Amino acid sequence: MSSVLTDICPHPIVQAPMAGGVAVPQLAAAVSEAGGLGFLAAGYKTADGMYQEIKQLRGLTSRPFGVNLFLPQPETADPAAVGVYAHQLAGEASWYETRLGDPDSGRDDGYDAKLAVLLDNPVPVVSFHFGVPAREVLDSLRRVGTFTLVTATTAEEARAVERAGADAVIAQGVEAGGHQGTHRDVPETDGSGVGLLSLVAQVRESVGIPVVAAGGIMRGGQIAAVLAAGAAAAQLGTAFVAAHESGAHALHKRALTDPLYARTELTRAFSGRPARALVNRFLREHGPYAPAAYPDVHHLTAPLRKAAAKAGDAQGLALWAGQGHRMARELPAGQLVEVLVAELAAARTALSAGGAR
Repeated sequence: MSSVLTDICPHPIVQAPMAGGVAVPQLAAAVSEAGGLGFLAAGYKTADGMYQEIKQLRGLTSRPFGVNLFLPQPETADPAAVGVYAHQLAGEASWYETRLGDPDSGRDDGYDAKLAVLLDNPVPVVSFHFGVPAREVLDSLRRVGTFTLVTATTAEEARAVERAGADAVIAQGVEAGGHQGTHRDVPETDGSGVGLLSLVAQVRESVGIPVVAAGGIMRGGQIAAVLAAGAAAAQLGTAFVAAHESGAHALHKRALTDPLYARTELTRAFSGRPARALVNRFLREHGPYAPAAYPDVHHLTAPLRKAAAKAGDAQGLALWAGQGHRMARELPAGQLVEVLVAELAAARTALSAGGAR
């Protein structure tokens, strides 16, 4: 790992900042205390809500941690297409006895207000999703001592991250659960993402900044593989969804290993942007018709997802999961980090022994 990343987290394990209530302070604290890098997700929260979680996390650990921000999205959605999708979802609203959300509930996710908080009350690490922040933003965070990372899904995006002045890039493979962090939402490229090992190799040869590998990683042996491919660390999301401290709904945790949910797909059904989830009824019925309209569709379906959770109906939830979901382990997060570290050491030993023959 780079010296800065080593200082931040002794082990090359980063807990992905999963928005929607999964990456709670208790989870981030447990990961950081175990020598990884815990993350809070500021996405879908107010600036004050983010600040309160940061305060809570600081009360749980003195170790470094990170906060993730969503970049504001351009107004590219077709209102007519969103309206058609809303009409299609009317039956869901009736079924769950709720109303659809307002698709015009905001596009910037409180970005400027959150940045102001993070500049006034600096945290060790800040990462960005859905685009590249302005150089002025990255420079201002660096001046207050914050290490910055930005997600990229292609080598071209990684070069843009480096040009903007980020300290490191997160190479997100198509295997990853949740939203793909593409810089531009281009429907024509849906499903054409690059696998993680190929992506890490391409990004490593394209930029000079450290690379953090993300996408479907569930075991220490996989961490060893991405490190061998040139990554400085691995970011794991789905692996931590099932952790005891995770804020994920119990239905979501159980679904990861439930044989009923045999596979994942990239879908726009829940948010209007490509995101990998376990295939359930909602995804099957609405995924083919969901428009490229983020965050409009996210706002539209939010009450439906909330009502499904209240009803205990996993078939209406966004069950975000990477391709390795069946390997999820229900452990305390700190213990999971310890297990991953032991598996990583074993894999490295096996590789060394093989090379010595």
